[in-house]
Amino acid sequence: MDYSGAVYGSLLAASVVVGAGTLGSFPRLELMVLLLGTGLVFWAAHVFSRLFGARMVHGPVSRKEVRRLFADERPILKAAVPPAAAVAISPLFGLGVQGTAWLALTVALAGQVGWATLAAVRAGASRRLILVAGAVNLLLGLVIVVFKVALQH
Repeated sequence: MDYSGAVYGSLLAASVVVGAGTLGSFPRLELMVLLLGTGLVFWAAHVFSRLFGARMVHGPVSRKEVRRLFADERPILKAAVPPAAAVAISPLFGLGVQGTAWLALTVALAGQVGWATLAAVRAGASRRLILVAGAVNLLLGLVIVVFKVALQH
């Protein structure tokens, strides 16, 4: 499995939470739709860009190749599910809208760091490189958190 899509999708989900701003009458539902909808759009964009790239290099693309590309890019879409699920269950913890956003952001960032670390482990990286992969992704996630704190919508 190529974990880069899951890392990218998790960072994308974190960015969606930060950029969500003021939501309407149904903030949890709207945030869930934003997370899943954005994941779906970016997944489709990646599939189609790879399809057109493959077509330009190799000519017509077979149905088998199309199905493979759909599957290969699926981690981008899947990465939106845990933060959306966190939003869905946030009322069980008595969280308001801001608490829900922080929970979703935390889950997205944990996914980003977790997928990057797992990718390094599966690639046979040294312990040092595994720590670097986790630390760099944590730093990228913390940049998103700084934006959230600085913008506090």
